[in-house]
Amino acid sequence: MGQRGEQPAAKNHEHGLDAALENLGECFITGVSGTELSEDSGHFLSQSHIGGVIFFAHNYRDPLQVAEFVRQIQECRNDFPLWISVDQEGGRVQRFKDPFTQWPSAKVLSEKTTPKKLFLIAEAQAKELRAVGINLNFCPVADIQTNPKNPVIGDRAFGETEEVVSKMVTAVVRGHLISQVQPCVKHFPGHGDTDLDSHLALPRVSTSLETLLERELKPFTKAFKSRCNFVMVSHVLTESIDPDFPASLSKKTLQDLLRDRLRYQKIIVSDDLEMKAITDHYGADQVPVLALSAGCDLLIYRNEKTARSAYEATRRALENGSLDPDVVLASVQRLRDLKNEVLESSDPYPDAEITKIVGSAQHLALLNPL
Repeated sequence: MGQRGEQPAAKNHEHGLDAALENLGECFITGVSGTELSEDSGHFLSQSHIGGVIFFAHNYRDPLQVAEFVRQIQECRNDFPLWISVDQEGGRVQRFKDPFTQWPSAKVLSEKTTPKKLFLIAEAQAKELRAVGINLNFCPVADIQTNPKNPVIGDRAFGETEEVVSKMVTAVVRGHLISQVQPCVKHFPGHGDTDLDSHLALPRVSTSLETLLERELKPFTKAFKSRCNFVMVSHVLTESIDPDFPASLSKKTLQDLLRDRLRYQKIIVSDDLEMKAITDHYGADQVPVLALSAGCDLLIYRNEKTARSAYEATRRALENGSLDPDVVLASVQRLRDLKNEVLESSDPYPDAEITKIVGSAQHLALLNPL
């Protein structure tokens, strides 16, 4: 009797494993090389059902070239469009240069504009991105600049107080959404009080949980209330939340705090998993498994070669039982539900329309008197 009773469970597990292996790629965003899609990259995107692509400056020549690149990528889709993403914040972090409108840094915008004007700027910023087929912008920065010696955030933050940052962040979120680009607030649970750059080392924060709840976390929770569907988690070790793991690999941060306490139910994205804060402390094969197990839905790798290796390592973890298929399937379901909801139309606009929108006189006028 016992053996007979175990068979359905075994079959269910096998079915779950097969589904997780088949759909695992949905949980990855990869960088690609060059300014057009190579046959090899296209094969990886389509055969592995990769969820999305992230563009960097080396992928950009001009708006029409980006649009054509996006069309090539979207041809690799299976049942769902891909997330086509970029870091286009303004200031020193904007991957697409002229003729895209070059927006000032968050600090300058906060000092020179009102939330109402910033909403119009964000609407224009996202409209230009949407024209070339970008549907996900890793912006705005919701960190509060509480440490003046912070080497990585600085003028990327809107200010030094929760009130200022929250007002500006929610304006940017709403502006993006109205132009049909998904914004992503970053870097949860806050990178503003660090004295190290997580691109180069693992920062630690000793701020109390009470202070975090009253200060660092408020811009994020207010962005969620403004219907922000993405949050990027940092490679910062916040000792009062989890003394052992940085946020991107921490169940205490992602499950206990973000999901349970703050009741956030949408997409959790890792920061780039090739940053030294992670690679210097954890094995390359271990990192994607830890991130998914902790609660990340979407893993970012800036290089395709590393993304391929991480994808294969994660497949092996599913096969050997060190990664729960149900964890992967829950993330895949969340991601696909959102794609169904927001990516009904994801193709770039016709070239003539792109040329009219990107860097338009109307958008440039928003820069005055900045």
